Amino acid sequence: MRRLARPAGGLLAFKIDFSLSPLVPMSRSALSIRVGALVLALAASACAKTDAKSASSTPAASGGDVTPQPSAMGRGGLTDSTSARADRGRIRGNEAAQVWLVEISDFQCPYCKQWHDQSFATLDKEYVQTGKVRLAYLNHPIPSLHPNARAAAEAAMCSSVQGKFWELHTALFTTQEMWAKLPDPGAFFDTLAVKSGVNAAEWRKCMSSHASLPLIDADNDRTSSSGVKSTPTFFVGARKIEGAYPVDSFRVILNEAIAKAGGPK
Repeated sequence: MRRLARPAGGLLAFKIDFSLSPLVPMSRSALSIRVGALVLALAASACAKTDAKSASSTPAASGGDVTPQPSAMGRGGLTDSTSARADRGRIRGNEAAQVWLVEISDFQCPYCKQWHDQSFATLDKEYVQTGKVRLAYLNHPIPSLHPNARAAAEAAMCSSVQGKFWELHTALFTTQEMWAKLPDPGAFFDTLAVKSGVNAAEWRKCMSSHASLPLIDADNDRTSSSGVKSTPTFFVGARKIEGAYPVDSFRVILNEAIAKAGGPK
């Protein structure tokens, strides 16, 4: 697979020979596998399709170009404006950032919540808001374990259409224990979305028509085809990290990626 330049727009911004776009641009050279002693000492957990599992004792590293790829352009309605707006809404950070952190997650996965609660805000403050890293979210719901995960992904992506993805992203993880076991979480998600500031009528229309499902399915296709089998999984450039590793582990990996890219320290 050929390497690609950094996108100016959303994750749907590129075409390659056989797909809609790359998940993220590749770094100019694959990141090395070196990690600090702290990372070597840690283990993380993830929600897997066969049940919760422990990851290996170090963050998993790719053996080459393993960037997930989505479905082909035009399939599943991905050329429509709803998908384009939803795609842009789930990216945050300076467009000039040379390093991407891609979060592949399931809103009902308890380990995804763990990472969000313990690491997201700190990494966002230290790396995304300072312009060092660009952050993107991809959906990988596991309905066999989490029956409400797909509906939660729809709620988040319908909010993303209105530029409110990250508000609902946080609200869903914060309240996960309240909606995870509901027979029908629709009303609960509606309340969260309205509190996040969406136009209620437009959000409800998006939800009732399942307008965001093509993008969610494309996310799931691209991540699955790249070997993602558990959540949370992350990509930093060419590096794949499986499990809810803590902040200090991500600092080691992100700092190394930034140094290799020649970005700000």
